[in-house]
Amino acid sequence: MKKRNKWMLIGCGFLLGVFGFGCSSGVQSSSIGEDTSVKVVDITDANKKTVLDFYQQMFGDKDTAAVDKYILPNYIQHNPGVADGSEAFKSAAVEWFRGAPKTKIDVKHIAAEGDLVFLHVKDKNANGAEISTIDIFRLEDGKIAEHWDVRQQVPAQAANSHPMF
Repeated sequence: MKKRNKWMLIGCGFLLGVFGFGCSSGVQSSSIGEDTSVKVVDITDANKKTVLDFYQQMFGDKDTAAVDKYILPNYIQHNPGVADGSEAFKSAAVEWFRGAPKTKIDVKHIAAEGDLVFLHVKDKNANGAEISTIDIFRLEDGKIAEHWDVRQQVPAQAANSHPMF
């Protein structure tokens, strides 16, 4: 009896693993009844799209309406130069963007795991110096809830031959 239960557990685990793998990537449809279908969307893909759309609208297009569209009001900010909350972020951005031209954001890498999205962006300072930026966003219910960032100026010479991008 014990041996049979062991194999039943192994078999169930295998089927759950196969089912979980099959449903974990991309968008899939399944029918419910005759006229209804349900789409299962991988949340990490949806979160990446949200962050990319926000980033271009906000930092590329310099459109602060992106804050209202993509960021929760009680947004948590880990950058020490910006206060918490979506309104504080929007106010800071108005100052950053004054006189700045629209640009196409140059995202070099994007990754996501669960509710976190990571961006590696090639950017420029106001003086034109290249900057490597890493932004980390945490999302809740499809909106940005929290943010961390690290920015580093790209040096003219490096101690190694590996580019920053």
